[in-house]
Amino acid sequence: MENVIEKKDNVFLRIKNSLSNYFISKWEAIKEIVTHANAKTALSFGIMGLGQICSKKVAKGIIYLILQICFIVYFVLKGGRDFIGLFTLGSTKADPWNGLPGDNSIIMLILGIFSIIVLCLYFAIYVSNVKDAYNNQLRIENGLKPLTLKEEAKELLNQKFYITTLLLPVLGVAIFNVLPIIVMILIAFTNYGGTIVDNNDLVDWVGFNNFKNLIALGDLSSTFFKILGWNVIWAICSTALNYFASLALALLINKKIVKGKVFWRLFPIIAYAVPGFITLLGFKFMFSFSGPINYYITEAGGQAIGFLNIDAGWRARILGLLVNAWISIPSGMLLATSVLSNMRADLYEAASIHGAKPFKQFTSITLPYVVFSTTPVLINQFIGNFNNFGIFYFLRDRFYLDGYFNANDTDLLINWLYNLSIDNNYYSIGAAISLIIFIITSIISLVVYMLSPAYRQEDTYK
Repeated sequence: MENVIEKKDNVFLRIKNSLSNYFISKWEAIKEIVTHANAKTALSFGIMGLGQICSKKVAKGIIYLILQICFIVYFVLKGGRDFIGLFTLGSTKADPWNGLPGDNSIIMLILGIFSIIVLCLYFAIYVSNVKDAYNNQLRIENGLKPLTLKEEAKELLNQKFYITTLLLPVLGVAIFNVLPIIVMILIAFTNYGGTIVDNNDLVDWVGFNNFKNLIALGDLSSTFFKILGWNVIWAICSTALNYFASLALALLINKKIVKGKVFWRLFPIIAYAVPGFITLLGFKFMFSFSGPINYYITEAGGQAIGFLNIDAGWRARILGLLVNAWISIPSGMLLATSVLSNMRADLYEAASIHGAKPFKQFTSITLPYVVFSTTPVLINQFIGNFNNFGIFYFLRDRFYLDGYFNANDTDLLINWLYNLSIDNNYYSIGAAISLIIFIITSIISLVVYMLSPAYRQEDTYK
């Protein structure tokens, strides 16, 4: 236990040192530019592109100047108002009866975040402008001519081609991924939802009240901890079951005595090739009261079993684990098979000579190597299982149980989030839950990976 704690502390210490070194290096670079900049470079501190123009890089200087003018015009005409709206979220409520428009708090929230993204982009361009002016100064001081715009364009297609190819995807990710994520995070700190959505009321900032309600508010708190506990159990059990069953199946098929290996490797892919929701609906029908499983049970003289009924409890949970294994094991088997095909046969021969039994060979050679090779995939499987929305959404009917707030005993946090936000308009509570999910999965992923052999013993299996 102490060894695990020490490793965890070392992980966070390395992260802290990496961040410190990064910011120190940036600060040193800024100090160097400020203290050694000449008059031409200093001009770019106030007006972008002016230093380039004075260094006879007129075209690039004009581009920087136009970008600065565009930013100032945007911020004066719209961006500044959007930035302030992020903090106020509106002050005028709409009056539909009299046809009076009001402030849309969520639109103001989105536009406010967009203004901050534009501000950050402008800051990055400003820094690029200063660095470029300083680089021109250094080239002139060393007896070299500053690069022309055409020469820099050639660099972007050769030595710096990675910047050219990554620029558009980075902008796309910022707009279509980062922006919605930030909006979701900020909604968790508002009162958006419920009657506010129905009555077009203004949204207000409420700080950490939504998180306090999840932890301390009656049925909401009780449901949160019940579902969180089940979610953790589900993620651990389903990941372990899928992982070791996949490895066992791959080891079995790799045995020399097994004939028709192509067929046995192809057969599980049929289960994987079928869309997941079709498989789930098929299992839902099979285990329903009128399905074939209960038909044969009643034909044998027994009573029909409510595998997925409202009072099924752990029967439904275990069935969910098995169905998820049916869907997930084939892909895991393929991965394990590919990893096992790279194992060195001489390791097993040496172990056999030294008297190691098959189980000892598995625990000392096979398992460490497979875990080392598949740790990132294993973490990804854990996160996928933790956020597995479809398994119980399609497998079981949607209903709410007593003792749960808009949920039942097989719902995961992601299902509860859907119930609250989509079905019942509790958007702020749903956003708070999604933020908690993100924090939990991020911490677990980071810590597990940093403590795993895949990170700490990277050279061991080379």
